[in-house]
Amino acid sequence: MMIKYIFTFILLYPLCLLGQTPVNVDSSLLTKPIGNLVETFFDSSNTYSKETIVKIQPGRFKVLSKKVSSFLANYNNVWVRVALKNNLPDNTLYLAVDYANIPAIEVYRLDSAGQLQLIKVTGNQYPFSSRGTNSTGFIFALNIPPGAVGTYYIHFTGEHPLQLPLSINNESSLSKTSQKETLIIGLYTGLIVSILLYNFFLFFSTKDKSYFFYVLYLFALLFALVTFSGWSFKFLWPNHPQFNRYAVLITSTFPGITALIFGLAFLQIKKFSKVLTWIFYALMVLYIFPIVAEFFYKLSFSYTLLSINGIIGGILLIVASGYIAWRGYRPAYYYFAAWFVFAIGRQIQSLRNLDVLPYNNFTTYILYIGSGIEAIMLSLALADRINIYKKEKEQSQLEALKVSKENEQLVRDQNIVLEKKVLERTEELRATNHQLSDTLINLKDAQAQLVDAEKMASLGQLTAGIAHEINNPINFVKSNINPLKLDINDIFEVMQQYNRLHTLNGDANNYKKELKQIAELQEQIDINFIKTEVGHLIKGIEDGAERTAEIVRGLRTFSRLDESELKVVNVHDGIESTIVLIRNTIPFDVQLVKSFTAKGNVECYPGKLNQVFMNIISNGLQAINAKSVKTNAESITITTRDIDKDRIEISIKDTGIGMTEEVKHRVFEPFFTTKDVGEGTGLGMAIVFKIIEKHHGKIDIISSPGNGADFIITLPYVQPIT
Repeated sequence: MMIKYIFTFILLYPLCLLGQTPVNVDSSLLTKPIGNLVETFFDSSNTYSKETIVKIQPGRFKVLSKKVSSFLANYNNVWVRVALKNNLPDNTLYLAVDYANIPAIEVYRLDSAGQLQLIKVTGNQYPFSSRGTNSTGFIFALNIPPGAVGTYYIHFTGEHPLQLPLSINNESSLSKTSQKETLIIGLYTGLIVSILLYNFFLFFSTKDKSYFFYVLYLFALLFALVTFSGWSFKFLWPNHPQFNRYAVLITSTFPGITALIFGLAFLQIKKFSKVLTWIFYALMVLYIFPIVAEFFYKLSFSYTLLSINGIIGGILLIVASGYIAWRGYRPAYYYFAAWFVFAIGRQIQSLRNLDVLPYNNFTTYILYIGSGIEAIMLSLALADRINIYKKEKEQSQLEALKVSKENEQLVRDQNIVLEKKVLERTEELRATNHQLSDTLINLKDAQAQLVDAEKMASLGQLTAGIAHEINNPINFVKSNINPLKLDINDIFEVMQQYNRLHTLNGDANNYKKELKQIAELQEQIDINFIKTEVGHLIKGIEDGAERTAEIVRGLRTFSRLDESELKVVNVHDGIESTIVLIRNTIPFDVQLVKSFTAKGNVECYPGKLNQVFMNIISNGLQAINAKSVKTNAESITITTRDIDKDRIEISIKDTGIGMTEEVKHRVFEPFFTTKDVGEGTGLGMAIVFKIIEKHHGKIDIISSPGNGADFIITLPYVQPIT
């Protein structure tokens, strides 16, 4: 007996020092909250450690009246002390903290020497494996033999509000609790996923964005609840506690945002109230602040903001849905009821946390029950929208059928009037068509006359050039004829003197006398000069004749009579012949620069192509003459080059006055001209465009005011078969 008393005294000595009565653990206490049976001390100054907490003054640890203690401070540093006497035959007891979001927990056991021995350190700031179990909550083995007493200190720290649902369990009760929790979470997850997939299917069927926003809300709600209950930490990121530190708050924010987005779309708030719309948008922005605050300020402040936003958001959704239901929008009744049920669930949970309601299965899982009922009722609300759409469609079909019948009668009445008007209009159109036909004929005649006028203008310019070009060499020949006649007459006179020698007798004196006269005549007429002059005169006549022949050849090349047929000709010859014919119009101070590098043998209509060259070169000369101030560098530059092996590019560039963008865009329009009235028909460049188009080529213009114009013609070497 003495040994028994001594052993009991040793076990109870620490309790005697602490003045605490042990809690008797029997089967009636298992799984029940023991918050009102333990002693709690809130270390607000964060000054106590495991060495000093056991020496704290008596009375600092207090027994709270709540079965589940809640600590709403910004930063929580809570010590819980409990002495447990094992009255069960099982020597293995467990202390369970059924709350997944505790950053750090340290569990100590008081030894016989009055020192705290560390049993386990765990929490959300450590990897999930630190818990030593698969439970989403925290479970600690106590190892109290039957009939023995153990004293424990549990140190809780965190940067956000804490709830401490402490309970004592054995192996059997832990297993039942785990199975029950898994079953409830599984049923809830299955329900939400089923509703989510069903509404996702409806979104693709109806293309109604409300279903899509509802799916987003369900996903955010499910993800937030499984994260808050610790399941996401257990399965998704067990080795990333730092991420889990922010995950609970972030995932708790998204249901609020998506609920507001879904409410805007489903309740058609924009249609009913602009004020409510802006309030919804403002609250969405406010929901972002907790996320920002947790990275740049205190995590506890973020939880406070999130709680405030949740309260405001819940009230706003209930008020908005009630107002819109009052306005007569039937789906809003379901929405109001759904959020009202969810709000009741939130209130029941809050009352449980305040120990107003008992801590049991119903109050523990009321948030899952409330959100599940909410999801079902919102799905019914969305389904009711389909019925409304169906009725509206049927009503609109009836209205459409009624309108269709009325329209059918109107059509029959109007057909009679229309037939009469059609007959009248047909007669008017016939008369108008006859007038248009006459006008078209007149326009064609006028166009033909204008084209002929343009051709005659070109022909007049060509004729003037030819006359001038031929007149110069002919005058040169004509001016050489009279001097040549005089020289020939002098030569004939000398020859006659020599012929007289044959009529003389053989007297030598007579021969000498005649020869002296012949010598005097030769000296008088300067026979050597005559020889030189005759050569020059003949050479001049020969040059004039050659120049005339050259002009005739150029004219023959330019004005080919076979232009109605495609022929392979050298465009360089056509350019040269054109230059020959308009050379007299080129001022002396304008240089003509040629650079021919292309092969040049093009399948074309030669006469028409030569007309293109003449019109462009003539326009270039006129543009140079139109300059108010000329320089010594005025020029017409003609270049050719091969491109892509099957096309030729011909560039005719002048240094004239250039063109504005408006002129460039209109230069190929028929009858458009920048010349004064009477100086041009406006058909020259239009004819150029038609000729190039007929050759399956293109013509581009590079020009700006004061910088001249560059006409770039691109032609295929071989015309395509059409």
